[in-house]
Amino acid sequence: MEIKVFSSYKELSSACAKVIIDQVRNFPRSVLGLATGSSPLGLYQELIRDHDVNHTSYKEVKTFNLDEYVGLDKNHPQSYYTFMMENLFNHIDIDLSNVHIPNGCAFDLEQECANYNQLLEKYHIDIQVLGIGANGHIGFNEPGTPFDSTMHLVKLDEKTRRDNARFFSSIAEVPEYAITMGIKNILSAKKILLIATGKNKSEAIFHLVKGTPTPEWPATALQYHDDVVLFLDEEAASLLK
Repeated sequence: MEIKVFSSYKELSSACAKVIIDQVRNFPRSVLGLATGSSPLGLYQELIRDHDVNHTSYKEVKTFNLDEYVGLDKNHPQSYYTFMMENLFNHIDIDLSNVHIPNGCAFDLEQECANYNQLLEKYHIDIQVLGIGANGHIGFNEPGTPFDSTMHLVKLDEKTRRDNARFFSSIAEVPEYAITMGIKNILSAKKILLIATGKNKSEAIFHLVKGTPTPEWPATALQYHDDVVLFLDEEAASLLK
């Protein structure tokens, strides 16, 4: 596990973006696993800027998002489909037929998960981008999720719902369920880039780096992967000193 600590979010985002840009330039048909939330916003801004300035092309890239809320139409302002379109896909030359985002409004959610698992087995992810929850969740794999889990339906932890309530008018509007890649899916990626900023992530980062692997801190499963890079600001890394 490689740990990189940055004094600013912009520097962090730029360094993380460079890894993805180099991958896409060297391997135009790369498969990227993408995350939502505030952590990767700077990364996506850097990818857009590079695309505008240096014309890095994503025409042949395939992407797979980690998760999606259950019950939100894809055009809902807080759906992860909308997030990805507004914060990345509308601004680069990606072929939208190569974009994969779980359908949280599928009639049969179990079948949706099974279909997504089949795609993940067919297209192995080269680089997986992750954030991390204050409770150590990756994707929406909440504490207690088995390390051998694959794409599944999950009831969101109340702490996760409270943390995400800032994006909604009230916590009552935050969905109670989501579908998410499992930990096994995440660990199948060839390389993992995890972004964490802020003091509220410091305990989770401490457990990830120094703790014993346990489902009670889902991110500790990353200790079993041989190519993980953490992109941290000083506050998120503060308990590692």
